[in-house]
Amino acid sequence: HVSTDLRPLNIHPHNLQLNNDEAALEAEVNGNWTPQEKALHEARLKAKAKRRVRKSSSRSESLSESLSGELADGDSHSPKGKVPVPNDRKSRTGKGRGLPKKGGAGGKGVWGAAGMVYEVEEPDVKDPNYDEIAQGDTVYATVVPELDERELEKTVNPIVQEYFEHGDTKEVQMLLRELNLGHHKYEFSSLAVSLSLEGKASHRELTSRLLRDLVGKELSESDMARAFDKILKELPDLMLDTPEAPQMLGQFIARAIADHALPMAFLDRYKGKVDCDHARAALDRAAVLLSMKREMVRLDNVWGVGGGLRPVKHLVKEMNLLLKEYLVSGEVKEAERCLRDLEVPHFHHELVYEAVVMVLESKGDTAVKMMCKLLQAFWKIGLVTVDQMNRGFQRVYDELPEINLDVPHAHSIMESFTDLCYQESVITKQLRDSCPSRGRKRFVSEGDGGLIKN
Repeated sequence: HVSTDLRPLNIHPHNLQLNNDEAALEAEVNGNWTPQEKALHEARLKAKAKRRVRKSSSRSESLSESLSGELADGDSHSPKGKVPVPNDRKSRTGKGRGLPKKGGAGGKGVWGAAGMVYEVEEPDVKDPNYDEIAQGDTVYATVVPELDERELEKTVNPIVQEYFEHGDTKEVQMLLRELNLGHHKYEFSSLAVSLSLEGKASHRELTSRLLRDLVGKELSESDMARAFDKILKELPDLMLDTPEAPQMLGQFIARAIADHALPMAFLDRYKGKVDCDHARAALDRAAVLLSMKREMVRLDNVWGVGGGLRPVKHLVKEMNLLLKEYLVSGEVKEAERCLRDLEVPHFHHELVYEAVVMVLESKGDTAVKMMCKLLQAFWKIGLVTVDQMNRGFQRVYDELPEINLDVPHAHSIMESFTDLCYQESVITKQLRDSCPSRGRKRFVSEGDGGLIKN
């Protein structure tokens, strides 16, 4: 069977021309070229062949894509029905209009889109290019770390002890402002009260005044209430060192409520809710004091007036009463206790003065012997020092002429009393010899011209 297909062959003229040129070059190479030129010519031919293969493959791929696009039945992963091509960097999601990224604001060396206005940014301290000098004046603030419970007690105790010496509440307020007590602020009040329970009555009076002055400035009423709540819980431990702690704490609570340092409802919160007997005794003591002194604004005398805070007239009156009670009872220990409770060691010379004046104004030798015994006891225990003893006697020496107006025999009584005190080692020989004596003037006779007999 012979085919009768007479269709012409589809031969491109360019390919026909290339084949003729290659044949001619090959004939020329075989005839005249050197081996080096021949090798170079073969390399060029191979390169041309590779380029032709690459172009023909790209044409075939584009043709296949167009054909597959027409025949594809809507693949979900190929947008617009296109078959994905390997190593194709174009977007496969079908989104976008071919515009530049970020509206032209992205890319290397780009400062943003056209027309964009940037706000002023604060300089960052962590920036490597941050210049501290260029930022103007630098303000340095002192940061005080918060004290923990251990450091709090070590710091507060010296402050309270010094306050017991100077009694200046403003000084304590200034020191508290320099500390960062944090949420332990209320513990300052509890520590101050605990320390005053172990001290004197004057210390407790100073502590009550300190609590009154701190409320509203450094502490609040709630802080003060928390402080007393803590003390009530620690009351059994405080009684080990201070057995009278429940009564003293009750007086503290009553004084604080009267001074408006504690809220009036503080006692009402504990009604029927206290299991500790000591805490109940303290609260009962406070309730009794408040009911007795309801008409008074403040319980100023709940601790008495202690030490140098008392007026001089009051101290003189107390010492006179002390000496009179001693002359009646004769108890040296009781007199010593009363003198110590006055808490005025710098004023003990007044006791010596009053004792000597009482001897001069007394009748009989009983007062002389008892006062000498009392001064001797105070001298031996160191309650009255040498300076105070000398000062008390010297004051009597200076006022002896005035005393003699009321007591005619004051000089003779004074001489006998100083001799007795010197024998009992109460005063020094120099003090005894300085005792004034009234000389008696004796005239020779009448009409002798006023000559004095030697």
